[in-house]
Amino acid sequence: MPDAVVLTHVADRVATLTFNRTAKLNALSPELIARSIEALTEWNRDPEVGVVVVTGSGRAFCAGGDVSGMSGEGKVPITLEQRVDRLRDSQQLSWLLHNLPKPTIAAVNGFAMGAGLGVCLSCDLRIASEHAKFGTAYAKVGLGGDFGVTWLLTHAVGPAKAKELFFSADIIDAAEAHRLGLVNSIVAPDVLLSHVQEFAARIAHGPLTSFRYMKANVNLATTTDFRTMLDREPETHLRCAMTEDHKEGVRAFMEKRAPKFQGR
Repeated sequence: MPDAVVLTHVADRVATLTFNRTAKLNALSPELIARSIEALTEWNRDPEVGVVVVTGSGRAFCAGGDVSGMSGEGKVPITLEQRVDRLRDSQQLSWLLHNLPKPTIAAVNGFAMGAGLGVCLSCDLRIASEHAKFGTAYAKVGLGGDFGVTWLLTHAVGPAKAKELFFSADIIDAAEAHRLGLVNSIVAPDVLLSHVQEFAARIAHGPLTSFRYMKANVNLATTTDFRTMLDREPETHLRCAMTEDHKEGVRAFMEKRAPKFQGR
């Protein structure tokens, strides 16, 4: 039986999704995308999951689209409209990571290229190995950009730098990615997963309702005006004030101890 194209694991309120096509540097395939969307949809509904971590097996996080399958040879012809619909469905992977009401973390162990860069940037936080490499790659095969990378990269580095990275298709290392703000931190390769799991577990045992609205509000802040956010914040702030975690946080503050949040 062939190895699974994605591996899933849940422990200590942290769900981990591992892309597992090592021979293809974890390039996206219809099965990998479908299984990933399935797992994320399930974890979205699971109250025992507080944080989602995405990583890759072997030398890559995700090398993007599978170039070896792009020639179209041996495939049943379909219309442009059908191809557009399929790609839109596949891009639900990026949308889920960006919009799940739970923090998502990319543990970038190696190459994050093209659509893989889009998946990486869709996560709320990115922690990279010193060996990680990043690039748009689309110009090398005459494509334009998918999986949200255009919007995500532009918001991360600004339009001029985004255009440079698209046009040149240069590969940048972890240090440059950190300087540009594409990753939050860099760690040694041999401690990447343990570091991310420890960090994710700390978040997963935090005030999850607060994190839900923090994430939603920051996402909204990228596309709306200050007045809209001032109007929204009282609703989400006071919703959080109704949680048991808020009450526990106040008690812990008054008692001069660390809070013990339950995620509700």
